[in-house]
Amino acid sequence: MTTAVKRFNGIIQQLEMSGAQEGPLAGLKFLAKDLFDVKGEVTGIGNPTYAKTHPAAKANAAVIDKLLNAGATLVGKTCTDEFAFSVDGINIHFGTPNNPQYPDRIPGGSSSGSGSAVAACLADFALGTDTGGSIRVPASYCGCFGFRPSHGRVSLEGVAPLAPLLDTVGWITKSGSLLETCGVVLLDEKPAQHLPKKLFIAKDMFSEVAKELRPSLEKAVEKLAEEFIAVEDIELKRFGWGSLAALYKVFQAKQAWEIYGAWLRENNPSMCPSIKERFEFTSTVTENDWAAAKQSRDKVVNDMEQLLTSDAVLCMPTTANLPPLVNASDEVLLKNRIQNMNHTALAPLSRLPEVCVPISVTEKTTTGLSLLASHGNDMMLLKVCRELLSAG
Repeated sequence: MTTAVKRFNGIIQQLEMSGAQEGPLAGLKFLAKDLFDVKGEVTGIGNPTYAKTHPAAKANAAVIDKLLNAGATLVGKTCTDEFAFSVDGINIHFGTPNNPQYPDRIPGGSSSGSGSAVAACLADFALGTDTGGSIRVPASYCGCFGFRPSHGRVSLEGVAPLAPLLDTVGWITKSGSLLETCGVVLLDEKPAQHLPKKLFIAKDMFSEVAKELRPSLEKAVEKLAEEFIAVEDIELKRFGWGSLAALYKVFQAKQAWEIYGAWLRENNPSMCPSIKERFEFTSTVTENDWAAAKQSRDKVVNDMEQLLTSDAVLCMPTTANLPPLVNASDEVLLKNRIQNMNHTALAPLSRLPEVCVPISVTEKTTTGLSLLASHGNDMMLLKVCRELLSAG
C-alpha cells in the first residue's frame, strides 16, 4: 500500500514573535515543530483531533523563550509526523514536506517540516525533537546539519512527549557554526576549548550503507581521521546488543502507550495507518517485555560509557539509504525505518549526543555522517562539527 499526500514547504502556520534586539542570535529567524508550545496557539502534534481536544498553550516552551531572549525571531510552526511517531516525514492531514535536494523523495521525519524548511532557506534554523532519529534523519535526507543533545541537557518543558526516557530537543541548521551557536544558547555553555584525540570508526555500520553512498562516506571519514592522534576501527556488533531497532521498539513503546493510550481509546482519531499500527503494538508490551528492554538498554549505556571517554568520538553513517521515493509503498518505508533505526537508536538508547553533518554524494546531493560523544560532551562535539567537518 502507498500513502499518497500532497507536497508543501513544511510550514503549517506563520507567526511573528520578535526576539530581543541584542544577543548571539539577533536578526535570525527560526521555526518550531508543532510539538513546542507557543503562547496562545494550540500544540497539535500533527493530528487534527488532538488539536481539537486540547486548549491553546498558556506559555511558550522554555527553549522558545531562550531563543527569543537570545535575539532570534519565531516565524512559524512546522509539520511533524503525527505524535512524532515516525521517521518518514509523511503527514496524511497536512502533506509531505518538500525535500529540496531530492524533490521526488521523502524529507524524513518526524521533524520533517523543520528539515524541509531550513533546507529551502525559509528560516535560519529550526527546532525539532529527536526521540529515535527525528532530527538526524531529516537532516541527513535534506542536506542539513542536525544535533541531538545528551539526554536531559536541554529543557523539555512545554514540549509534547513521546518517550521521556528517549526524548530530546534538537535543532537543524545550514551551517556548523550556527549549529554551535544554538548550542551555546540552549545548553547554557561556552564553546569547547579542546578537540577529541581519538576517533572510533564503526566499520559494521558503514558496511550496511547503500552502495551508492558508501564511497562518499568512506572518503569523508578517511579525511576526518587525519585530524586525530589515534584512530581505531571497531565492530559494534561485538557488544552483543543484537538488533538496536528491535530493542528501541519495545523500550519506546511502553512509554508511548502510557502517555497516549487512554486518549487514543477515548477519541479514536484518524491517523496514518503505519502510525496506528505502531500504537497498536505499544498496547501489547508487557511488564516482562519492559523489564527485559530496560536491562538490555542499561547494557548499551554501560558499554558506550566504557568505549567513549571524554576525549573520544564515534563515527558512523547517519542513515542507511537514500531517502525513499515519495510514492514508496508502506512495506518499503517500514524496511527503511528498521534499517535506519539500527543506526539512529544508538544515541537515544545510550543517552549520548550525536551530530549529523552533510557529506557530498553528487554536486547537488548529500547524505549524513554522524559523530557521537560521551554524555555531556555536547559542546566538544559541536566544535568538531564546526572545525573539522563543516567544509566537507
